[in-house]
Amino acid sequence: MSDQVLILNGENLTVEEVDRVARQGVKIEIALEAMNRLEKARELVFELADKGIPIYGFTVGVGWNKDKEVFDEYFEEYNRNLIYAHCVAVGPEASEEDVRAILLARLNTLLVGRTGIQPAVAYMYKEFLNHGIHPVIPERGSVGQADISCLSHIGLAIMGEGEVFYGGERMDTSKAMEMAGIKPVVLGPKDGLAIVSSSALSAGKAALVLNDIKELIDMANLIYAMSLEGLDGNVTPLDPIVNEIRKMPGQIYCAESIRKYLKGSYLNSKDITKSLQDPLSYRDACAVHGSVRDALEYVRKYLELQLNTSDDNPCVVIEERKIISCQNFEVTTWAVGFEMLAIALSHLSKMSCHRTVKLSNPSFSGLSRFLSPNEGEVQAYQTIQKPFTSLDTEIRHLANPSSMDFFSVAGEIEDHANNTPHVVRRVAKIVDNLYYVLGIELLHAAQAIDLRKPDSLGKATKAVFDEFRNEITFLEKDRCLTIDIKKAYDIIKSGNLLKAAREALA
Repeated sequence: MSDQVLILNGENLTVEEVDRVARQGVKIEIALEAMNRLEKARELVFELADKGIPIYGFTVGVGWNKDKEVFDEYFEEYNRNLIYAHCVAVGPEASEEDVRAILLARLNTLLVGRTGIQPAVAYMYKEFLNHGIHPVIPERGSVGQADISCLSHIGLAIMGEGEVFYGGERMDTSKAMEMAGIKPVVLGPKDGLAIVSSSALSAGKAALVLNDIKELIDMANLIYAMSLEGLDGNVTPLDPIVNEIRKMPGQIYCAESIRKYLKGSYLNSKDITKSLQDPLSYRDACAVHGSVRDALEYVRKYLELQLNTSDDNPCVVIEERKIISCQNFEVTTWAVGFEMLAIALSHLSKMSCHRTVKLSNPSFSGLSRFLSPNEGEVQAYQTIQKPFTSLDTEIRHLANPSSMDFFSVAGEIEDHANNTPHVVRRVAKIVDNLYYVLGIELLHAAQAIDLRKPDSLGKATKAVFDEFRNEITFLEKDRCLTIDIKKAYDIIKSGNLLKAAREALA
């Protein structure tokens, strides 16, 4: 685990911070003012309950059972049973990285102080994160209108039940708690509802996916730059003035990034050759990659609102000394934003595939067919078009909107949903497929560069070319390309190529 510490206050958690806690093991602390908010909200809940005011999930049941009264002598039993009754999710199970992101997302929204939960429960989220105790959470079963069927498994762990991963081993929660010196929490009024009624399953994983997409855009820009060098393409579409005239933020960002990667390249010193205009997959790359960037910025804005506001129903309004039934669990804004992002990523995938096809075609590249070093003897990249176009087909179908496909449930009370966990998982799969698609484009770009033997590459593209060739050598003779494809996937996913490019430009 990292020695760094992140102070949570329920107000300013970022996507990057979620990534660091989930993947780098950054530890957390809770700001004093946030704990004070929890205590005040808890006091108000008991104050109103003593006055006989019906409180959803506290003095009355939840969902269709909102008309059923819960008596104070049954508070512990009712909340424990609420957790059991909501444990209905199915596998596969969320990764430990995802679980850490989920725990962090829920903890930060608890700290907004609108749930009325007992502070000991919030403290347990912190203990789980800092000790590396990760509840086993089946990740399917939520319709996205709060992830109740999945987050309930965190409730099991908080009570000392169910299973967790601890120190790389799967074990009973009670054993992990004993080893870590932690005691289970006895649930009280409203605790069960506060644990399960949140979109943290969706939001935590979504934050990790957004961070991956941010890096993927830069990776796509870098690989495109290398493809352009392999094609001997035109750099005029990257000119600052034409992009500034267009005023599209993502397009301007991507064009600037690609120009930096190509600084020092032979492409910048040559006259326009071949056709006056390259195919659109080359000419429009900074615009289409920029579309992904623009969609990312939209989703990021609203996801970070999700991470730093209460998504609880009912909402504890300390300022007015009341508890209000509300719709704050509704996540349609950023759920449909994720679907927009999926569609934009599908366009990026198509562009990459078309660039790869063009590099294998002598009429566009001026090189040998399928980038063979010897067309009479070496078949080279003749068959590799099958896998990357197949992966693109998967991406196309994963990008189909699904947020509107829901039923009316819970006695027809809950007649709207977003399927947000499903939407986020589909985008995560798109990203994983793109590591392969872009990896295969990079195989072609590097092969084309070797065959073309240009006078000079860009400072960044040269560093990436050398790093890539350390892993995958020039295709001089036919070999098992499945191995090369997996190596290309791994090196792209690792981030090492972007690191090499950034270091070269530093």
